[in-house]
Amino acid sequence: MFANNHHNDGHLAVWLPAPIGIQEMLIAASPQKFLKPPYVGGRGWIGLELDCISDEELDFHLRQAWRLIAPKRLQAVVDEARSKSEKLE
Repeated sequence: MFANNHHNDGHLAVWLPAPIGIQEMLIAASPQKFLKPPYVGGRGWIGLELDCISDEELDFHLRQAWRLIAPKRLQAVVDEARSKSEKLE
């Protein structure tokens, strides 16, 4: 989910599902980078401040979030395609 100054909160962020327990750890370690988003933060989602995070770190968190919610069969298809692609390299 993309948030652009949601209710004038001053954040340009994405909100992503996160594994249980990760939200608190990330916010405690880097409060300038991570936040507890409204509505979904109570279910463990994390907010990532886009101006404070590298493209590589954003990519990592997006992929992790996708793995939490994507159907297992779709994940298997993606993993198989990635494996075939790596073998060609």
